[in-house]
Amino acid sequence: MTNDLMFKSLFLAAAFGLIAGCASSTSACESPYGASPQFKGCVFENMPNPQALPSQGSWKIWSRFLTANKNGTVPVDPIPVRAMTTAQLEALDSQANHVIRLGHSSHLLKLRGKYWLIDPVFSERASPFQFVGPRRFHKPPLTLEQLPPIEGLILSHDHYDHLDVATIEYLAQRVQRYFVPLGVRARVVEMGVPAERVAEFDWWQATEHDGVGLTATPAQHFSGRTLNDRNKTLWASWVIQSGGERIFYSGDSGYFGGFRQIGERFGGFDLALMENGAYDSYWPSVHMSPEESVQAFQELRGKMLYVVHNSTFDLAFHTWRDPLDRIADLSQAKKIELATPEIGEVLTIGRPRTNVRWWERLK
Repeated sequence: MTNDLMFKSLFLAAAFGLIAGCASSTSACESPYGASPQFKGCVFENMPNPQALPSQGSWKIWSRFLTANKNGTVPVDPIPVRAMTTAQLEALDSQANHVIRLGHSSHLLKLRGKYWLIDPVFSERASPFQFVGPRRFHKPPLTLEQLPPIEGLILSHDHYDHLDVATIEYLAQRVQRYFVPLGVRARVVEMGVPAERVAEFDWWQATEHDGVGLTATPAQHFSGRTLNDRNKTLWASWVIQSGGERIFYSGDSGYFGGFRQIGERFGGFDLALMENGAYDSYWPSVHMSPEESVQAFQELRGKMLYVVHNSTFDLAFHTWRDPLDRIADLSQAKKIELATPEIGEVLTIGRPRTNVRWWERLK
């Protein structure tokens, strides 16, 4: 077996479990999550969605990853990164809400003077093994050591491109409070996080911490970090409320009716961080196409569309530019205010900004 083939086999098996659905046991089982409406037959399930298209079978997906040629999925030119310093972070207005793009779905937030992290991944690879797996296209705009004290850390689900062992191990005692979907507490406790600092949430459960309101909301996805733990933990999107402004973070999700429900319940969002990348016709219901991301954003009643889950890791078969090209053209046609920030760029909610297609001249 070649090194490349070995990498693909190891990564597909361990990192993503199986993209196509594995059969789940429907027998009864004892679980602390038995009261959750999402927990059925010993695993978590998505909301009913008759329109959800099925994924291709596991073997067909594996065979494609192992044998298909990829073209344009990794940039040739360097991805631009705006290096961020601690002094620059401290200089940001402490009465406003700021979002700093770290790469992929990872973000550092400064919410009215306090720092928060969303799905932080600082490792070189999104993989259970740091010698194989999808490698970053770019460095983070700051190092783990440069991070300021973190008040809260939000996780959407347990996949390796969102829950990174090395990052959590470093931050374990450096974050005041962790907010995770059901079942994910055990994951981060194994990584050294004190159990008393971790709060678990089912969909629609809410809390407030240091002036920030948080609600775990539905998403249409799956979970798992090995071959035998698929859907043993829950996945979620999140609503973040700070100083009268509302932020939505989709996590990973296919398109489903829950976006409209979330928009109706919360009355819209000042900023919506929406998944836009790693989509494919082989798994049409666990990631959104750009067209679906736009539709979901409109149903959420968002004011500004901020796209995530792209430009950092090679996780599918579309070109690395495709999510950005399509979402930018769609947003322009529909007159949607779009944010495609560079890595390390600061977006301040409610402040004017000019969006730039920074990727257009890159190969």
